[in-house]
Amino acid sequence: MNPRSVTRLLSLITIFMALILFIPTLVSVYYDEGEAIKAFLITIVIMLAVSLAGLFFTRNIRNFRISVKDSYLFVTLTWVILTFFGAIPLYLTDVLDNFAQCYFEIMSGFTTTGAAAMVGIDTKMKGILFWRNMTNWLGGMGIVVLFVAVLPALGVKGTALYGAESVGPTKDKLRPKIKETAIILWGLYTGISALQVVLLMLGGLDWFNALTVMFGTMGAAGYAPHDASIAFYESAYVEWVCIIFMFIAGSNFALYYRILQKKFSKVFHDGEYRLYWKIVLFSTLFVSISLFSKGLFNLSDSIRHAAFQVVSFITTTGFSSTNYTHWPIFAQTVLYVLCYVGGCAGSTGGGIKVVRIGVMMKLFKNSMVKRFHPNAITTVRLGEDKYSNDTIQAIAGFVGFYITNAIIGTLVLSLTEVDFLVVHTSVLLTLGNIGIGLGGIGTDFTFAIYPEWALWCFSFLMLVGRLELFTVYSLFTREFWRR
Repeated sequence: MNPRSVTRLLSLITIFMALILFIPTLVSVYYDEGEAIKAFLITIVIMLAVSLAGLFFTRNIRNFRISVKDSYLFVTLTWVILTFFGAIPLYLTDVLDNFAQCYFEIMSGFTTTGAAAMVGIDTKMKGILFWRNMTNWLGGMGIVVLFVAVLPALGVKGTALYGAESVGPTKDKLRPKIKETAIILWGLYTGISALQVVLLMLGGLDWFNALTVMFGTMGAAGYAPHDASIAFYESAYVEWVCIIFMFIAGSNFALYYRILQKKFSKVFHDGEYRLYWKIVLFSTLFVSISLFSKGLFNLSDSIRHAAFQVVSFITTTGFSSTNYTHWPIFAQTVLYVLCYVGGCAGSTGGGIKVVRIGVMMKLFKNSMVKRFHPNAITTVRLGEDKYSNDTIQAIAGFVGFYITNAIIGTLVLSLTEVDFLVVHTSVLLTLGNIGIGLGGIGTDFTFAIYPEWALWCFSFLMLVGRLELFTVYSLFTREFWRR
C-alpha cells in the first residue's frame, strides 16, 4: 500500500474536477443565477484548498507508484469524495431538503443510475440542473478513465486505475498504452455526444436542452431537465434520436474503434453485440404487438414507444416517452426483465451486462449436455469469443454476489417500513444503476420518501453497482490491508 501516492492522486483529480465545475458556473452566469454562482464558487474554493493541502503534505514523495490495491482504494475514494464535493452546490442552493438527498442525487448522477430525490425539476435553477445532468455524462465513460486520459504523468501506471473502474468481465485494451486507450474511448464518447447535440438542435431544442438530454442519453443515466422526461418535448423526432443514441451508448465503445479501423467483421461477429441487438429487436417486436393489439396506440406510435422504452430499459437509461406504467402487464414484464440484463460490457449502461447473461446461458446449456454425456468436453463461446474457466468463474461469482447484495440490501432497507415491493425494487434499481422501474416505482417516483439513513444505504448500493462490487468490497477484506 502507498497511501501517500493515493493521497496525491486524489488531490490531483479533485483539482481536475474543480476546474470542470467552472462549466456549470458559467451556465449560471449566463442565466444570471446569483445563488447558484455563489454555491459553485464556494465549492470550487473548498476543493482547491483541500487539494492544495494534500499536494503540500505529499510534496516530498519519492517512490510514486500505484499497485492494484492502491488503484482499488483510489477509485473508490474518488467516487466517494467527488460525490461529496459535487453535492455541495445542491446543498447550498436548498434544491433538496438535506445533505443526504444531495449526496444521493449526485451519486445517482455519477454512477449513471438516474434515480432521483429531486421534485419540481422544471422550477430549479438552470446551472444546478446542468451540473446534475453533467454528472451523468462524466460518470458514463468514467471519471478515472478521463483522468488517465488527460494526465500525462500517469502513463502506463494508469492500467490498474482503468481496470478498477471499467465495467465488464474483460477489459478492452485498444492500444499498447492504457493512456492511449483512455484517450480513444473518451474521444469516441465526446464525438458521438457532439453529434447527438447537433441532431437534437436540428429538432428544435435549444443548446441547454440539447446538452442536458445528451448528458442523460450518452451516460445511460436518464436525468432530464424536465419532470416529464423526454415526453415533455412531444416530438417523435427527438425520441428517435434518443433511441438511436441510447442504443449506441449501450454498446461496447471498443466496437466503434474497430469500425474506424475498418475491421467490420470484428463488429458483426462480436457475440455480445449480436445478442444485444437481437434482444432489443425481439423485445421491441413483442412490446409493439402488445401495445397495438390493446389499442393504446396506432402501429407507428406503438413501434416508436416500444422501441424507446425497450432501449431505455435495457441500457438502464431511464428516459420515458410516455407513462409506461399504464401499459399491458406483458409489456411491462418485458421491460422489467430487460433492465436487469443491462447494456454491453464497455458501454455506459448498468445492469448485469449482456455478456454475463450470454455466458450464463451457455454455461447452463453445457451443464445440461454434461448430464447426458458426462465425458463430453464443452467450451463456453459467445460468437467467436471463447471464455476461460477463470473468466466463467468470475462471471458466476459476480452474479451470485450481485443477488446476495440485493437480498441483504432488501433486508436492511425493509427497516424503513416502506412497502416491501417498493423497497425491493428500489434496491435492485440502485444496485443495477437503473433508476426506473414499475409498480410503485414509475415515472413520477422519488426517493425522497425514504429517511436520510436509507438514502446513504442506496448511495452505497449505487457505488458498488457502478464499480461492479469487487472494487469496493475488496476494501473490506482482511487480505486487502495485509502487508
